[in-house]
Amino acid sequence: MRTRFESIGAYTPGTVRSTEDVIASLSIPRALDLERITGIKNRRVHNSDPDDYESSFELALRAIDDCLTHSDYAAEDLDVIINVSITRFRGPEYFCYAPSFALMLRNALGAKQARYFDLSNACAGMITGVLLLDRMIKAGVVRNGLVVSGEQITPIADTAAREISQPYDPQFAALTVGDAAVAVVVDGRGDDHDEIHYIELMTTSAGAEHCLGMPSEKTTGIAMYTDNRALASESRFQQGISRMDDFLTETGRTWESEKYDYWVHHQFSGPAIEYISQLTEQHFDTPMPQALNVYDEFGNTASTSHFLVLHEHLARQRIPKGSKVLLIPEASGVVSGHLAATISRLEA
Repeated sequence: MRTRFESIGAYTPGTVRSTEDVIASLSIPRALDLERITGIKNRRVHNSDPDDYESSFELALRAIDDCLTHSDYAAEDLDVIINVSITRFRGPEYFCYAPSFALMLRNALGAKQARYFDLSNACAGMITGVLLLDRMIKAGVVRNGLVVSGEQITPIADTAAREISQPYDPQFAALTVGDAAVAVVVDGRGDDHDEIHYIELMTTSAGAEHCLGMPSEKTTGIAMYTDNRALASESRFQQGISRMDDFLTETGRTWESEKYDYWVHHQFSGPAIEYISQLTEQHFDTPMPQALNVYDEFGNTASTSHFLVLHEHLARQRIPKGSKVLLIPEASGVVSGHLAATISRLEA
């Protein structure tokens, strides 16, 4: 059984907020040069108008609609819907733990026969969802499915702006985020032109701490706390590179033999992505594929980042048909791994 990406969709809000505006809202604006540190110039922010409120749910629905517009499948043809968003807002300050977000999306779509479940794996959520769907299809449990994430995550940046009081703060990474939604359909009709070649993930408790917290006596709103030094450490990146090397060796492959045309990293920092590329090039002693990025205009869109990059570059016709793409997750937890796929059918 050969799986493939059958279609892709995305949605980003129309409101643009600059890094300059984010920093100006801090009590210590001159202490942080966020744009230089991350390369992020802008990010998209959800519409907060009560009459047209863009919750995580609404963002996800719009991405699904875009995805199914490019798909041969209608909603009622889907065998499973997997929601992987970190944020699960249904309205202003309404964070929904139950019922399942996937169930609510299924009902809104009218996909009455589809199985459904939620999972959460920080910013590796979409790749984790695709991994599980890939395994379900290969096991014969389902024929196809949809993985979706709607991230209305900029409220953590608002909390950070109110609460950060020094240049180094556990909420620093929250200042990089932007809102977005993505969706992909995966099925078992892959061939030489469209195929998910392999997906591997590894999670370790060593090296970083990450927490998404609800409002409490200690915080003025939903917040994200991260050990930023551990997230950007060389040892963390080397761990992921070594695991990739082990996988290639174990499966009789080499970096050069795979002939990746492009690779996509989690969009958390431009300089960090360049650093990872340098470390990987040193490790394998060969030039790296062309990096695809959108962090400068969209920021860190959490679990949606890799597929937002794909969608945007497909929309700009910058990924030729038949390209082999490597996705590299870098998520708090710590999650590392890789997803390799050849794509020809995808359009945006």
